[in-house]
This record gives sequence, C-alpha cells and structure tokens, in this order.
Amino acid sequence: MNIMLFTNRRGRAASIALGRPQFLLPLLTGLLFLCGALLYGGYRLGVAQAETPVGAAPPPWQAELDQQQAAIEMARQDADAHLNALALRLGQMQAQLLRVDALGTRLARMAELDVAEFDFDSLPGQGGSEEEVQELAEAVPANTELPDFLRTLEDLQLQLSDRQRKLTVLEGLVMDRNLKAQTEPSGRPIEQGWLSSHFGKRTDPFTGKPAIHYGIDFAGKEGANVVAVAAGVVTYVGHRGGYGNLVELSHGNGYVTRYAHNRDHLVSAGERVEKGQVIARMGSSGRSTGPHVHFEVLRNNKVVNPGKYIAAR
Repeated sequence: MNIMLFTNRRGRAASIALGRPQFLLPLLTGLLFLCGALLYGGYRLGVAQAETPVGAAPPPWQAELDQQQAAIEMARQDADAHLNALALRLGQMQAQLLRVDALGTRLARMAELDVAEFDFDSLPGQGGSEEEVQELAEAVPANTELPDFLRTLEDLQLQLSDRQRKLTVLEGLVMDRNLKAQTEPSGRPIEQGWLSSHFGKRTDPFTGKPAIHYGIDFAGKEGANVVAVAAGVVTYVGHRGGYGNLVELSHGNGYVTRYAHNRDHLVSAGERVEKGQVIARMGSSGRSTGPHVHFEVLRNNKVVNPGKYIAAR
C-alpha cells in the first residue's frame, strides 16, 4: 500500500510505501497507544461516575430515608422500654394479689367461715348466653385478637374486683364478730379471787334458810380490782339496798351486767367502758359477809345464769 504526497515544493510528487517495515512498525505502535489511551480514559470516567468522592453530599432521598429509619428505631426502643416497665408493674401487681389471697384465706379460716364461699384461689363464676357471644363476634372483626398482655391485665382486674368484694364481706363479718365479742359478756369480773357462791338455790348465809341466789359471788382481798366483762355504758353507779355499792353496765343486744358490794367506784354514770376495764374496788358493802363481788347478768330484763358467760372466755 502506497500513500501519495503532493507538495508545492518544486512541484514534485512523493509516495510512502506502508508495506515497508520502517513505516509499518511505528504506525502499529501509534494505533495501539491511541486505543490504550481511549480505554484507560473510559475506565477512569466510569469509576469517577460510579464512586462518590469523599466529602460529597448524599442524594436528598438518602438523607430523608436515614432520618425516617432513625425515628423508627427510636420509637421501637421507646416502645420496648414502656413494655418492659408495664411487664414489671404487672409482675408486682400479681405478687401483691398472691399476698392478698393468702391473707384472705387465713382470715376466713381464723373467722371459721365457709372456705368454699370465700375461695381466694379461684376466679369468680361468670357466664352468659350464646346470643351475647354471637353479637360480639359480629361487632368485632374476625381477624381481631386481644394481645396476651392486655388479656392478662383484664384477668388481673377481674381478680382484684373479686378479692375486693370478698374482703369487704369478710371485713364486715369479722367486725360484727369482734363487736359481738366485745359487747357480749364473757369471763370473770375479777382479776384475782375465787368463786364463793353459785347461781340458783342455796342456803342464805344470814338466815340459814333456802333462798334463790340471782348471781355468782367471787371473793377476794379488800380493794381488789373489779373489771367489766364486756364493753358498754355505765347506766347506774351508787348504793342500792342489799347490793350495797353497785355498778350497772348496759352492753346492747339486751345484755346488762351488775357488780355489787363494792368498796368504791372508778366510773361514772353515762361513761363508756371497755372490756377488761377496772370499774370498782372489791368491798363488803350492803348485805355481805366479807369482801367479794356479786356478779349478775340480765338478758332482756331477765336474770340469767352467769356461769355460761364466765365459761365463754
């Protein structure tokens, strides 16, 4: 292959034969260099477009996406913290409920109540018609399920309501029993001494003839304490015939007690006294042969044998 060259110099034409070795080798070398330069330039351009330079600003959508992901992560951590706190509180409430159950069971047994009626180990009985279930199923979507956590809270609330009802009834029963125990006569009217005369028929110590004794006598030392056998109100304090110095207490429910032959009194009419309170000092006033207290119990204005009340302590 020949290349013809025309020049203005001297009007002559010249030619170059490409087939000669001295021209072919430089030409091929130049072409290879040009192709290598083009390939390297394309490679660098692709790398520059594919990689983001250090310090370059990210695309706008990337910043918004990162912000939303950070907000979601923060909300998840916040929700986890609240759930953990609620779970801890739920465990504490369940532990308190167990203690309430143990206390209620012990109180029911101490009060000798029906354990089946005050069963603190089971949920209260409940029920309903099938129509109610059907109405609820129609009102609530089929794919709606109550989470276990909320179901546990509802069960706990139900148990607490049941325990409140039972403890309220139990409290009323115990209070009534305690009130009855405080106001119903029981025990002896002295702290120290001995029984010297029974209730009923006996030989009169002054006449030696058969007589009816309407109380029980407790003998002891002069000045020994005379105590109330039940809580009540003082209805009489003073001297009354053969009783000598007498204290009379009203306890409600038709009960009245009398303490006679006292040396002196420590209470006044209208005063409220407690069970076991010292109300007088033992003496021998009135129709008496020595220091003692004559103890009577009246029920609905009728004298009854104090023996069963003394034994009831």
